[in-house]
Amino acid sequence: MTNLQSIGDGAPLLIPKVDIDPFEEQFLLNPYAYHDALRDPGPVVWLSRYNIFAMARYEEVRSALIDHETFLSGRGVGLSDFAKEEPWRPPSLLLEVDPPLHDRTRSIMQSVVSPASLKTLEPVWTSKAAALVDQLVKQGGFDAVSDLSEAFPMLIFPDAVGLMEEGRENLLVYAATVFNAFGPRNRLLTESMNTAREASAWVASACKRENLREDGWGAAVYEAADNGACTQEEAQRLLRSLLSAGVDTTVNGIATVIYALTQFPEQWKKLRENPRLVRKAGEESLRWDSTVQTFFRTTAREVAIGDTLIPKHTKVLLFLGAANRDPRKWENPDRFDITRNTSGHVGFGAGIHQCLGQMIARLETQFILSALVEKCQAIIVDGPVLRRANNTLHALKSLPVRVTPSS
Repeated sequence: MTNLQSIGDGAPLLIPKVDIDPFEEQFLLNPYAYHDALRDPGPVVWLSRYNIFAMARYEEVRSALIDHETFLSGRGVGLSDFAKEEPWRPPSLLLEVDPPLHDRTRSIMQSVVSPASLKTLEPVWTSKAAALVDQLVKQGGFDAVSDLSEAFPMLIFPDAVGLMEEGRENLLVYAATVFNAFGPRNRLLTESMNTAREASAWVASACKRENLREDGWGAAVYEAADNGACTQEEAQRLLRSLLSAGVDTTVNGIATVIYALTQFPEQWKKLRENPRLVRKAGEESLRWDSTVQTFFRTTAREVAIGDTLIPKHTKVLLFLGAANRDPRKWENPDRFDITRNTSGHVGFGAGIHQCLGQMIARLETQFILSALVEKCQAIIVDGPVLRRANNTLHALKSLPVRVTPSS
């Protein structure tokens, strides 16, 4: 497994070589089958398929995520290096920039999507979650992806942003393409971009000021521009970043926690006995099956990781999903346990670039879980579970379930 590699300026480096393609569809559909082969050889491995460094152990992944001065995001958090090739769309002003620009744009969005603003929306979101779950429970069976995890965010998120009514379904198509674009130019990305042409045009139009309601988050971003916090063009790009951050991670987060609870029925029983564990169930789900499986960084300087010296200006692939199941960090990591202490998991990343939409995702998951716990005695899988391959996300395509209403 250990090979002598010649990298960068030709200096030989002793580094474990792994001949695995993390963007091959078999890997994407079941990444956990491959993670030991990425973690066990050492803290850093060389992925020969793409000639890049990679880290899959918890300690190294989290350390890289929080060290934004060494591991840069501004050259792209995907395989493409923005210093060498033009991105397919203007880079995200949140995910794909470094300080000081990142600090300014992040501050704007944190003031708009603030805990206070979310607090005002909680009564409406809770009510809509309860109504949707009540309707589905009365049916007896439903698809937890299309009927619930996709349906609920689409009921509330576009309204919170203040988006136009027509065409909102384009959000799901656009978000999937954004995450596919972080990988190589493979079949998944090509097909996704062809499918998303109309969706991308809709998103561009939806983010324009004249197409937004005056009482939503979108209008608040443009008000920040009026006050000099950013330019009008930056406001539009920030809103676009919010749309990609606030949909797919939430959709897959809700579906995943429901799937986990069907696979570990004793945990569902435990949750019904103690509904206060709803928040912990959501966090354990983020650790157990991270929606965002991978992100790239680019080194700003030469950096030593263990016995490996990674050259300056080099792409490094971070396996967040593998880190969240690293047995060096977590006891019995493949087990879903809602009483586990999940502090420090990297399901939403870590450091200054951690997911902007995490507060939204957490709240939506909690509201749906709370409604299910109240209204369902049992929930079981009732058909084939299908995955949706994506270059960055571990996503469910279909999760048919049957529920027994609470007596």
